[in-house]
Amino acid sequence: MSERSSCGFFNAVPKKFVIPLFVLVGVALGLGLYTMYASRIFSYLGDDPSACVNCHIMSPAYQSWGRSSHANWTTCKDCHVPQHSKLAGLLFDAKDGLHHGAVLLTGNEPAAPRPRPAAIEAIQGNCVRCHTPLTTEFVRAGKAKIDDILHGRDKPCWDCHRHVPHTKVSGLASAPNAIVPLPSASPVPDWLKKILP
Repeated sequence: MSERSSCGFFNAVPKKFVIPLFVLVGVALGLGLYTMYASRIFSYLGDDPSACVNCHIMSPAYQSWGRSSHANWTTCKDCHVPQHSKLAGLLFDAKDGLHHGAVLLTGNEPAAPRPRPAAIEAIQGNCVRCHTPLTTEFVRAGKAKIDDILHGRDKPCWDCHRHVPHTKVSGLASAPNAIVPLPSASPVPDWLKKILP
């Protein structure tokens, strides 16, 4: 009899490595699923603005948006995610979310978050989309090209409208006591709370 398992993929794996391989794959899968659960990854699939405050750095932006006129008409995704197609919005959200997750995981979050070029394009496009008559007929902002905005030859809407809809948010330090909805329950299971100090 051969030293190899008779199961497809494992024919190429020596028998002594099959169990450790299963354990390793199980641990990786378990950690991945727990990370998804703990980060509340599924809350980002909807349009509830409170999902944005899963990250504490977004608390001032959430609080200031909640007190603005935009809170009655928009959610975070209405402004910060491309709206020309559902698929484009989901892909943008996933890519941006992975970037934010990596930045937070490595501790490289800025004191005052600023939009990256793709986000600038989405936000500017959504300002123009919602305010089309104003931005195209009365002012030139609707005709500004993203490339010109990115290279400083033109201005995005929020350059003049700094306090809409987030008032003057310069980072977490600008609103240390921001009142935001807390997650309803801790993602840490009770058995783990007993182990950890």
